[in-house]
Amino acid sequence: MDGVNALPSADQADPLASFAALRTPQGSALLEELRDHDPARELATATRLRRSHPAGLVSAALGQARLRQRAVAKFGAEDAFRMFFTPHGVEQATRTSVASYRAERFAERGVRNVADLCCGIGGDAIAMARAGITVLAVDRDPLTALVARANAEALGLQDLVEVRCADVTEIDTSPYDAVFVDPARRGGRGRIFDPEAYSPPLSWATEAALKAPRAALKIAPGVPHEAIGPQAEAEWISDGGDVKEAVLWFGDGFTPGAFRATLLPSRVTLTSDGPLPAPPVGPVGRYLYEPDGAVIRAHLVADIVERCGGRLIDETIAYVTSDVPYVSDATAAYEITDQLPFNMKKLKALLRERQVGVLTVKKRGSAVEPEELRRKMKLQGPHSATVFLTRVAGAPTMLIGQPVKRP
Repeated sequence: MDGVNALPSADQADPLASFAALRTPQGSALLEELRDHDPARELATATRLRRSHPAGLVSAALGQARLRQRAVAKFGAEDAFRMFFTPHGVEQATRTSVASYRAERFAERGVRNVADLCCGIGGDAIAMARAGITVLAVDRDPLTALVARANAEALGLQDLVEVRCADVTEIDTSPYDAVFVDPARRGGRGRIFDPEAYSPPLSWATEAALKAPRAALKIAPGVPHEAIGPQAEAEWISDGGDVKEAVLWFGDGFTPGAFRATLLPSRVTLTSDGPLPAPPVGPVGRYLYEPDGAVIRAHLVADIVERCGGRLIDETIAYVTSDVPYVSDATAAYEITDQLPFNMKKLKALLRERQVGVLTVKKRGSAVEPEELRRKMKLQGPHSATVFLTRVAGAPTMLIGQPVKRP
Protein backbone atom coordinates (compact mmCIF):
# COMPACT_ATOMS: atom_id res chain seq x y z
CA MET A 1 0.00 0.00 0.00
CA ASP A 2 1.61 3.25 -1.16
CA GLY A 3 2.63 5.66 1.55
CA VAL A 4 1.90 3.42 4.51
CA ASN A 5 5.54 3.00 5.50
CA ALA A 6 6.13 6.73 5.27
CA LEU A 7 3.53 7.51 7.89
CA PRO A 8 4.56 8.33 11.46
CA SER A 9 3.94 5.25 13.57
CA ALA A 10 0.46 5.35 15.11
CA ASP A 11 1.56 3.18 18.01
CA GLN A 12 -0.90 3.51 20.89
CA ALA A 13 2.02 3.14 23.32
CA ASP A 14 3.40 6.37 21.84
CA PRO A 15 0.62 8.98 21.89
CA LEU A 16 2.81 11.60 20.21
CA ALA A 17 3.38 9.30 17.23
CA SER A 18 -0.31 8.43 17.10
CA PHE A 19 -1.24 12.09 17.05
CA ALA A 20 1.36 12.85 14.36
CA ALA A 21 -0.17 10.11 12.20
CA LEU A 22 -3.60 11.68 12.51
CA ARG A 23 -2.23 14.96 11.11
CA THR A 24 -0.95 13.39 7.89
CA PRO A 25 -3.12 13.61 4.74
CA GLN A 26 -4.06 9.95 5.19
CA GLY A 27 -4.99 10.55 8.83
CA SER A 28 -7.05 13.61 7.93
CA ALA A 29 -8.91 11.71 5.24
CA LEU A 30 -9.63 8.88 7.65
CA LEU A 31 -11.00 11.27 10.28
CA GLU A 32 -13.25 12.86 7.67
CA GLU A 33 -14.54 9.43 6.69
CA LEU A 34 -15.29 8.64 10.34
CA ARG A 35 -17.13 11.87 11.06
CA ASP A 36 -20.59 10.28 11.19
CA HIS A 37 -19.61 6.76 12.09
CA ASP A 38 -21.80 4.75 14.45
CA PRO A 39 -19.88 3.75 17.62
CA ALA A 40 -22.10 0.69 17.92
CA ARG A 41 -20.57 -0.59 14.66
CA GLU A 42 -17.00 0.25 15.60
CA LEU A 43 -15.68 -3.32 15.43
CA ALA A 44 -17.00 -3.80 11.89
CA THR A 45 -15.71 -0.35 10.89
CA ALA A 46 -12.25 -1.10 12.29
CA THR A 47 -12.11 -4.45 10.49
CA ARG A 48 -13.01 -2.82 7.18
CA LEU A 49 -10.58 0.10 7.52
CA ARG A 50 -7.64 -2.12 8.50
CA ARG A 51 -7.75 -3.69 5.07
CA SER A 52 -6.49 -0.42 3.59
CA HIS A 53 -4.89 1.45 6.51
CA PRO A 54 -2.30 0.65 9.19
CA ALA A 55 -3.93 -0.84 12.27
CA GLY A 56 -2.43 1.74 14.60
CA LEU A 57 -3.73 4.62 12.50
CA VAL A 58 -7.21 3.10 12.41
CA SER A 59 -7.21 2.70 16.18
CA ALA A 60 -6.05 6.30 16.72
CA ALA A 61 -8.59 7.66 14.25
CA LEU A 62 -11.47 5.76 15.81
CA GLY A 63 -10.46 7.05 19.23
CA GLN A 64 -10.29 10.62 17.94
CA ALA A 65 -13.65 10.23 16.17
CA ARG A 66 -15.24 9.19 19.47
CA LEU A 67 -13.74 12.22 21.22
CA ARG A 68 -14.97 14.57 18.51
CA GLN A 69 -18.49 13.24 18.83
CA ARG A 70 -18.34 13.81 22.60
CA ALA A 71 -16.95 17.30 22.08
CA VAL A 72 -19.90 18.44 19.95
CA ALA A 73 -21.88 19.19 23.13
CA LYS A 74 -19.22 21.68 24.25
CA PHE A 75 -17.86 23.08 20.99
CA GLY A 76 -20.64 22.60 18.44
CA ALA A 77 -20.32 20.36 15.39
CA GLU A 78 -18.62 22.91 13.15
CA ASP A 79 -15.63 23.32 15.47
CA ALA A 80 -15.58 19.89 17.11
CA PHE A 81 -15.11 18.00 13.85
CA ARG A 82 -12.15 20.21 12.89
CA MET A 83 -10.45 20.07 16.29
CA PHE A 84 -8.41 17.43 18.09
CA PHE A 85 -8.92 16.14 21.61
CA THR A 86 -7.54 13.97 24.36
CA PRO A 87 -9.86 12.13 26.78
CA HIS A 88 -8.78 14.36 29.63
CA GLY A 89 -9.03 17.43 27.38
CA VAL A 90 -12.66 16.79 26.46
CA GLU A 91 -13.55 16.28 30.10
CA GLN A 92 -11.83 19.44 31.35
CA ALA A 93 -12.44 21.81 28.43
CA THR A 94 -14.70 24.79 28.91
CA ARG A 95 -17.75 24.79 26.69
CA THR A 96 -17.64 27.49 24.01
CA SER A 97 -20.55 29.55 25.38
CA VAL A 98 -18.85 29.93 28.78
CA ALA A 99 -15.38 30.54 27.36
CA SER A 100 -16.74 33.19 24.97
CA TYR A 101 -18.53 35.00 27.78
CA ARG A 102 -15.36 35.04 29.87
CA ALA A 103 -13.23 36.23 26.94
CA GLU A 104 -15.66 39.08 26.34
CA ARG A 105 -15.35 40.21 29.96
CA PHE A 106 -11.62 40.49 29.41
CA ALA A 107 -11.99 42.27 26.07
CA GLU A 108 -14.51 44.77 27.49
CA ARG A 109 -11.85 45.82 30.02
CA GLY A 110 -9.27 46.54 27.37
CA VAL A 111 -7.29 43.31 27.60
CA ARG A 112 -5.33 42.75 24.39
CA ASN A 113 -2.98 39.91 25.35
CA VAL A 114 -3.32 37.08 27.87
CA ALA A 115 -1.07 34.42 29.34
CA ASP A 116 -3.30 31.31 29.40
CA LEU A 117 -1.67 29.01 31.96
CA CYS A 118 -2.72 25.33 31.97
CA CYS A 119 -4.33 25.85 28.55
CA GLY A 120 -5.36 22.23 28.02
CA ILE A 121 -6.53 21.53 24.47
CA GLY A 122 -6.98 25.26 23.89
CA GLY A 123 -10.69 25.90 24.27
CA ASP A 124 -10.24 29.11 26.26
CA ALA A 125 -7.37 30.31 24.09
CA ILE A 126 -9.61 29.88 21.03
CA ALA A 127 -12.41 31.92 22.63
CA MET A 128 -10.01 34.71 23.62
CA ALA A 129 -8.44 34.78 20.16
CA ARG A 130 -11.88 35.07 18.60
CA ALA A 131 -12.50 38.05 20.89
CA GLY A 132 -9.44 39.71 19.35
CA ILE A 133 -7.02 38.88 22.16
CA THR A 134 -3.49 37.60 21.54
CA VAL A 135 -2.79 34.52 23.66
CA LEU A 136 0.25 32.72 25.01
CA ALA A 137 -1.13 29.25 25.76
CA VAL A 138 1.01 27.14 28.10
CA ASP A 139 0.73 23.50 29.13
CA ARG A 140 3.43 21.22 30.51
CA ASP A 141 2.13 18.04 28.83
CA PRO A 142 3.74 17.62 25.38
CA LEU A 143 0.73 15.92 23.76
CA THR A 144 -1.72 18.45 25.17
CA ALA A 145 0.42 21.32 23.89
CA LEU A 146 0.56 19.70 20.42
CA VAL A 147 -3.23 19.33 20.43
CA ALA A 148 -3.72 22.96 21.47
CA ARG A 149 -1.43 24.13 18.66
CA ALA A 150 -3.24 21.93 16.14
CA ASN A 151 -6.58 23.35 17.24
CA ALA A 152 -5.44 26.94 16.80
CA GLU A 153 -4.25 26.03 13.30
CA ALA A 154 -7.41 24.09 12.45
CA LEU A 155 -9.57 27.11 13.30
CA GLY A 156 -7.33 29.64 11.56
CA LEU A 157 -6.18 31.31 14.79
CA GLN A 158 -2.48 30.44 14.71
CA ASP A 159 -1.49 34.11 14.30
CA LEU A 160 -3.19 34.98 17.60
CA VAL A 161 -2.32 31.89 19.65
CA GLU A 162 1.23 30.91 20.54
CA VAL A 163 1.40 27.51 22.25
CA ARG A 164 4.32 26.69 24.52
CA CYS A 165 5.07 23.39 26.28
CA ALA A 166 6.44 24.47 29.65
CA ASP A 167 5.88 24.48 33.40
CA VAL A 168 3.46 27.34 34.04
CA THR A 169 5.27 28.25 37.25
CA GLU A 170 8.30 29.24 35.17
CA ILE A 171 6.45 31.61 32.80
CA ASP A 172 7.14 35.34 33.06
CA THR A 173 3.66 36.88 32.82
CA SER A 174 4.78 40.51 33.27
CA PRO A 175 4.47 41.40 29.53
CA TYR A 176 0.76 40.48 29.47
CA ASP A 177 -2.37 42.53 30.17
CA ALA A 178 -3.97 39.60 31.95
CA VAL A 179 -3.44 36.08 33.21
CA PHE A 180 -5.91 33.21 32.94
CA VAL A 181 -5.31 30.08 35.01
CA ASP A 182 -7.28 26.84 34.75
CA PRO A 183 -5.65 24.44 37.24
CA ALA A 184 -6.13 20.71 36.74
CA ARG A 185 -8.92 19.52 39.04
CA ARG A 186 -8.71 15.83 38.28
CA GLY A 187 -6.09 13.35 39.40
CA GLY A 188 -5.52 9.63 39.12
CA ARG A 189 -8.41 8.99 41.51
CA GLY A 190 -10.90 11.34 39.89
CA ARG A 191 -12.17 14.81 40.77
CA ILE A 192 -10.17 16.89 43.25
CA PHE A 193 -12.17 18.89 45.78
CA ASP A 194 -9.40 20.48 47.84
CA PRO A 195 -8.31 23.68 46.00
CA GLU A 196 -4.79 23.26 47.39
CA ALA A 197 -4.61 19.87 45.67
CA TYR A 198 -5.23 21.47 42.26
CA SER A 199 -2.28 21.43 39.85
CA PRO A 200 -1.00 24.09 40.36
CA PRO A 201 -2.56 24.82 43.80
CA LEU A 202 -5.13 27.59 44.12
CA SER A 203 -2.75 29.55 46.39
CA TRP A 204 -0.11 29.63 43.63
CA ALA A 205 -2.70 30.59 41.01
CA THR A 206 -3.99 33.39 43.24
CA GLU A 207 -0.48 34.70 43.77
CA ALA A 208 0.11 34.70 40.00
CA ALA A 209 -3.22 36.50 39.50
CA LEU A 210 -2.39 39.23 41.98
CA LYS A 211 0.81 40.04 40.10
CA ALA A 212 -1.08 40.75 36.88
CA PRO A 213 -3.08 43.89 35.97
CA ARG A 214 -6.11 41.62 35.53
CA ALA A 215 -6.64 37.91 35.98
CA ALA A 216 -9.22 35.14 35.99
CA LEU A 217 -8.95 31.79 37.75
CA LYS A 218 -11.29 28.99 36.75
CA ILE A 219 -12.24 26.83 39.72
CA ALA A 220 -14.80 24.15 40.57
CA PRO A 221 -18.28 25.58 41.28
CA GLY A 222 -18.44 23.71 44.57
CA VAL A 223 -15.51 25.63 46.04
CA PRO A 224 -16.29 26.72 49.63
CA HIS A 225 -16.71 30.47 49.97
CA GLU A 226 -14.15 30.55 52.77
CA ALA A 227 -11.50 29.39 50.27
CA ILE A 228 -12.05 32.55 48.20
CA GLY A 229 -9.73 35.39 49.14
CA PRO A 230 -11.03 38.93 49.75
CA GLN A 231 -9.17 40.26 46.70
CA ALA A 232 -11.33 38.33 44.23
CA GLU A 233 -14.67 38.97 42.59
CA ALA A 234 -16.28 35.53 42.55
CA GLU A 235 -18.64 34.56 39.72
CA TRP A 236 -20.64 31.37 39.22
CA ILE A 237 -21.75 30.63 35.66
CA SER A 238 -24.55 28.35 34.53
CA ASP A 239 -25.45 27.40 30.97
CA GLY A 240 -28.90 26.10 30.13
CA GLY A 241 -29.61 25.72 33.85
CA ASP A 242 -26.50 23.65 34.64
CA VAL A 243 -23.78 25.22 36.78
CA LYS A 244 -20.56 24.91 34.79
CA GLU A 245 -17.87 26.70 36.72
CA ALA A 246 -16.79 29.42 39.09
CA VAL A 247 -14.35 32.16 38.14
CA LEU A 248 -12.30 34.38 40.41
CA TRP A 249 -11.62 37.78 38.84
CA PHE A 250 -8.81 40.05 39.98
CA GLY A 251 -7.58 43.54 39.11
CA ASP A 252 -8.81 46.63 37.32
CA GLY A 253 -12.51 46.56 36.45
CA PHE A 254 -13.49 43.91 38.99
CA THR A 255 -14.91 44.32 42.52
CA PRO A 256 -13.00 42.60 45.34
CA GLY A 257 -15.32 40.71 47.68
CA ALA A 258 -18.26 40.78 45.27
CA PHE A 259 -20.37 37.75 44.31
CA ARG A 260 -21.96 37.24 40.89
CA ALA A 261 -24.23 34.69 39.29
CA THR A 262 -24.42 34.73 35.49
CA LEU A 263 -26.92 32.68 33.52
CA LEU A 264 -26.24 31.72 29.93
CA PRO A 265 -27.47 32.02 27.26
CA SER A 266 -29.60 34.94 28.55
CA ARG A 267 -26.59 36.58 30.26
CA VAL A 268 -28.75 37.66 33.16
CA THR A 269 -26.43 38.54 36.05
CA LEU A 270 -27.18 38.96 39.74
CA THR A 271 -24.53 40.56 41.89
CA SER A 272 -23.79 41.67 45.41
CA ASP A 273 -20.83 43.58 46.80
CA GLY A 274 -20.69 41.20 49.76
CA PRO A 275 -22.61 38.56 51.70
CA LEU A 276 -26.36 39.21 51.88
CA PRO A 277 -28.39 39.11 55.09
CA ALA A 278 -30.44 36.00 55.82
CA PRO A 279 -33.82 36.20 54.07
CA PRO A 280 -37.14 35.83 55.91
CA VAL A 281 -38.78 32.41 56.29
CA GLY A 282 -42.51 31.82 56.11
CA PRO A 283 -45.40 29.61 54.96
CA VAL A 284 -45.72 28.27 51.44
CA GLY A 285 -47.64 30.68 49.21
CA ARG A 286 -49.33 30.18 45.89
CA TYR A 287 -46.06 30.21 43.95
CA LEU A 288 -42.76 28.39 44.45
CA TYR A 289 -39.52 29.57 42.82
CA GLU A 290 -36.50 27.39 42.17
CA PRO A 291 -33.41 29.62 41.77
CA ASP A 292 -30.84 28.76 39.14
CA GLY A 293 -27.94 26.76 40.53
CA ALA A 294 -25.49 29.61 39.91
CA VAL A 295 -27.62 31.87 42.11
CA ILE A 296 -27.56 29.26 44.87
CA ARG A 297 -23.80 28.67 44.60
CA ALA A 298 -23.16 32.42 44.75
CA HIS A 299 -25.30 32.67 47.91
CA LEU A 300 -27.61 35.16 46.20
CA VAL A 301 -30.95 33.48 46.94
CA ALA A 302 -31.74 36.40 49.25
CA ASP A 303 -31.63 38.64 46.15
CA ILE A 304 -34.42 36.54 44.57
CA VAL A 305 -36.42 36.72 47.81
CA GLU A 306 -36.20 40.50 47.78
CA ARG A 307 -37.03 40.83 44.09
CA CYS A 308 -40.18 38.73 44.32
CA GLY A 309 -41.27 40.04 47.71
CA GLY A 310 -41.26 36.51 49.04
CA ARG A 311 -39.64 34.31 51.64
CA LEU A 312 -37.90 30.96 52.08
CA ILE A 313 -39.97 27.89 52.96
CA ASP A 314 -37.19 26.77 55.31
CA GLU A 315 -34.05 28.54 56.46
CA THR A 316 -31.86 25.72 55.09
CA ILE A 317 -33.66 25.13 51.76
CA ALA A 318 -33.18 27.23 48.60
CA TYR A 319 -36.85 27.28 47.59
CA VAL A 320 -38.50 30.70 47.51
CA THR A 321 -42.22 31.25 47.81
CA SER A 322 -44.59 34.18 47.36
CA ASP A 323 -48.26 34.92 46.93
CA VAL A 324 -47.86 36.81 43.65
CA PRO A 325 -46.32 35.70 40.34
CA TYR A 326 -42.72 36.64 39.58
CA VAL A 327 -41.03 36.15 36.20
CA SER A 328 -37.25 35.92 35.95
CA ASP A 329 -34.63 34.04 33.94
CA ALA A 330 -32.96 33.39 37.30
CA THR A 331 -35.75 31.12 38.55
CA ALA A 332 -38.13 28.39 37.46
CA ALA A 333 -41.65 29.14 38.71
CA TYR A 334 -44.40 26.73 39.82
CA GLU A 335 -47.96 27.23 40.98
CA ILE A 336 -48.55 25.09 44.07
CA THR A 337 -51.89 23.30 44.37
CA ASP A 338 -51.30 21.02 47.35
CA GLN A 339 -49.14 20.81 50.46
CA LEU A 340 -48.95 17.49 52.30
CA PRO A 341 -46.88 16.08 55.16
CA PHE A 342 -44.49 13.50 53.74
CA ASN A 343 -46.62 10.40 53.19
CA MET A 344 -46.28 8.08 50.21
CA LYS A 345 -49.78 6.64 50.49
CA LYS A 346 -51.42 10.07 50.54
CA LEU A 347 -49.37 11.18 47.56
CA LYS A 348 -50.25 8.04 45.62
CA ALA A 349 -53.97 8.55 46.33
CA LEU A 350 -53.84 12.19 45.26
CA LEU A 351 -52.02 11.40 42.01
CA ARG A 352 -54.48 8.63 41.23
CA GLU A 353 -57.38 10.99 41.87
CA ARG A 354 -55.83 13.62 39.57
CA GLN A 355 -55.07 10.98 36.90
CA VAL A 356 -51.40 11.92 36.81
CA GLY A 357 -49.41 9.72 34.41
CA VAL A 358 -46.29 11.89 34.13
CA LEU A 359 -44.63 13.03 37.35
CA THR A 360 -41.61 15.33 37.63
CA VAL A 361 -39.88 14.83 40.99
CA LYS A 362 -37.68 17.54 42.48
CA LYS A 363 -36.05 17.39 45.86
CA ARG A 364 -34.10 19.47 48.33
CA GLY A 365 -33.58 18.28 51.86
CA SER A 366 -35.02 14.81 51.19
CA ALA A 367 -33.28 11.43 51.04
CA VAL A 368 -35.93 9.88 48.77
CA GLU A 369 -34.70 9.07 45.26
CA PRO A 370 -36.98 10.37 42.44
CA GLU A 371 -36.92 7.09 40.50
CA GLU A 372 -37.87 5.15 43.62
CA LEU A 373 -40.83 7.46 44.27
CA ARG A 374 -42.08 7.28 40.68
CA ARG A 375 -41.91 3.50 40.75
CA LYS A 376 -43.99 3.32 43.93
CA MET A 377 -46.64 5.70 42.59
CA LYS A 378 -47.62 3.37 39.71
CA LEU A 379 -48.61 6.38 37.62
CA GLN A 380 -51.47 6.20 35.19
CA GLY A 381 -53.48 8.88 33.44
CA PRO A 382 -53.36 11.73 30.89
CA HIS A 383 -52.20 14.53 33.21
CA SER A 384 -48.83 15.68 34.53
CA ALA A 385 -47.65 17.20 37.79
CA THR A 386 -44.51 18.23 39.67
CA VAL A 387 -43.85 17.13 43.24
CA PHE A 388 -41.26 18.75 45.50
CA LEU A 389 -39.83 16.60 48.27
CA THR A 390 -38.48 19.08 50.76
CA ARG A 391 -38.79 20.59 54.21
CA VAL A 392 -41.12 23.39 55.28
CA ALA A 393 -40.20 24.98 58.61
CA GLY A 394 -38.14 21.87 59.36
CA ALA A 395 -40.89 19.33 58.63
CA PRO A 396 -40.63 16.81 55.74
CA THR A 397 -43.18 17.99 53.21
CA MET A 398 -44.54 17.28 49.73
CA LEU A 399 -45.59 20.18 47.51
CA ILE A 400 -47.53 19.45 44.33
CA GLY A 401 -47.93 21.89 41.49
CA GLN A 402 -47.43 22.83 37.85
CA PRO A 403 -44.79 24.89 36.04
CA VAL A 404 -45.93 28.45 35.36
CA LYS A 405 -46.08 29.15 31.64
CA ARG A 406 -44.03 32.21 30.81
CA PRO A 407 -45.66 34.99 28.82
